[in-house]
Amino acid sequence: MANEPTRIVFHDVWSKATAWLVGDYLLMPDHLHLFCAPRDVSFSIETWTAYWKREFNIKLQNPEFKFQSRGWHHRLRDDEIYSEKWLYVQENPLRKGLVEKIEDWPHKGKVFDLFWSGS
Repeated sequence: MANEPTRIVFHDVWSKATAWLVGDYLLMPDHLHLFCAPRDVSFSIETWTAYWKREFNIKLQNPEFKFQSRGWHHRLRDDEIYSEKWLYVQENPLRKGLVEKIEDWPHKGKVFDLFWSGS
């Protein structure tokens, strides 16, 4: 999953699947992390996730690529700061020994700026 063609497809799909807006994201070899915020509250995160997974598979055109059926999500609370969580996510490749410095991991990006009003 962590390669430039896949990152480009994710970025493109998320830029158009705007019921929820994707902020920062990071691709690992076997999973991904993304920060998102609802733009249209009539779409649940599960509905939106199913939509972008389907669109991703159509664009990627790789029948071997499979998403797990469910995802895990965590809602940031008022006392959790976006920047701290984003730093933790960026440390994933470092903890796995894939890079020596956070900035060396190329498989990440940002689609939209999410404004966080946390403490």
